[in-house]
Amino acid sequence: MDFSGRTGRVIENPVEAQSAALEEGQTWRKRSQRMNVLGSPSPLHPSSLSTVIHRTQVWFHGRIMREEAHKMIIQQGQVDGQSNPKAFVLTLCHHQKIKHFQILPCEEDGQVFFSLDDGATKFTDLIHLVEFYQLNRGVLPCKLKHPCTTVAL
Repeated sequence: MDFSGRTGRVIENPVEAQSAALEEGQTWRKRSQRMNVLGSPSPLHPSSLSTVIHRTQVWFHGRIMREEAHKMIIQQGQVDGQSNPKAFVLTLCHHQKIKHFQILPCEEDGQVFFSLDDGATKFTDLIHLVEFYQLNRGVLPCKLKHPCTTVAL
């Protein structure tokens, strides 16, 4: 989505979407830096903001085992990656099969980006990544449609 004007619009072109996401990420970082300069109680380094902002989302479940992710998806209608401590895993159900996609952080010019496709499409944080794949299939077998919210197991 592009919210630079008075109304939002869906961006169909992946290159334009990436550009808008990067621009929005830079605006977010500048805004957080400005707030920190003005006396924010907990100063965050701009690159560390992109590593924690996703924790506020209903679809983020922290460090959970693969089996727990499977249970959550099955219980809600059909993982956080443990093998790479800096990676995240996007778990989805497609054609009644549960699939896991590793999200790897990559650093470029001192900034951390997240990618599902070895850096071909980069996002400043996981929220932008999820929003992009809700609108575009990209390397996934389908667009993201229904988030798996926290349920008691």
